[in-house]
Amino acid sequence: MTVFGGILVFIGIILFFIWRSQRNRLASIRSARLSTVADIQQIANAVAQEIGPGSWREYVKLQGKVQCNQPLLSQIQQTECVHYQTTVVREYEEVTTQRDDQGKTTQETQRKSETVASNTQSIPFQILDSTGQITVDPSGAEIETVQILEEFQPDTQQSGSRLSYGNFSFSLDTPNVGRTIGYRYKESILPIDRDVLVLGMATDTAQDLTIRKPSDPTQKFILSLKIEEELARAASRGTKQALYGMVICLTVGVILILIGLA
Repeated sequence: MTVFGGILVFIGIILFFIWRSQRNRLASIRSARLSTVADIQQIANAVAQEIGPGSWREYVKLQGKVQCNQPLLSQIQQTECVHYQTTVVREYEEVTTQRDDQGKTTQETQRKSETVASNTQSIPFQILDSTGQITVDPSGAEIETVQILEEFQPDTQQSGSRLSYGNFSFSLDTPNVGRTIGYRYKESILPIDRDVLVLGMATDTAQDLTIRKPSDPTQKFILSLKIEEELARAASRGTKQALYGMVICLTVGVILILIGLA
C-alpha cells in the first residue's frame, strides 16, 4: 500500500509540472497582443524613429498563411514545407524470461519498438496576412504539424545493409536485440500556404522585422494550425485535467502512505 501510494504521489508531481506548463500556455495565449503585419510594422517604425532601431520587442499573436520562396522538401515524401520531422521506428520481437514467486520460469515473446532514425529541420519563412508579410524564425518553437506519412514496411533487409523507402535511405546498423519484424516510417510537416497562428516576440533587432522565440521563458513560442479560440480551449482543458489529476493523485497517495506506515 505504501509503494502504491508513493507511485501516486510521483504521478501527482509529474502532473504538477504539466499543470504549470498548461497554465503558462493559456496565460501566453491570453496575454499576447493580437496584431496584424501592418500594425507591427507601424509600431516598430514609430519606436525606431523615437529611440533608434534594434530596441523594440513585443509579445504578439498573428494569424496568416505560411509563405516561402525556397521551401524545404521533406525527406521521404519530398513535400514542400518549412518544417519537417522524419522518424523511422524498428518494430521487433524479443523473448523474455519471467520468474514467478515459486521460482518457476516461463518465456514470453513481446513486441517492442525503437527509433532507429530521426531528423527534424526548419527554415525561416514569411507569414502573409491581408496587410503584408513578416519573417518568422521558427527556432525553438512548439510547431503543430500535419502528418503526411505513417506506413509500416515488413523487414526485407539484410543485417548491416542500407534501409530504403522510395528515394529515402540510410545506413542501418546491425540490430543487437530481438528479431526485426519491420520498420514504421512517419513524417510530419508544416506545409506551404497553410493558415497558422503565431505566438512570439516581434522584434527589429535583426536586419528585418522578425517574430522569434521570446526572451522571457514564461512566454510560449507557438506555431499552431488552430485558431486562437481553439488553442485557448485546448490549453484551458489541459490545465483543468492536470489540476484535477494532480489533486486526486497527491491526496490518495498521501493517504495510502499514511495508512501503510500506520
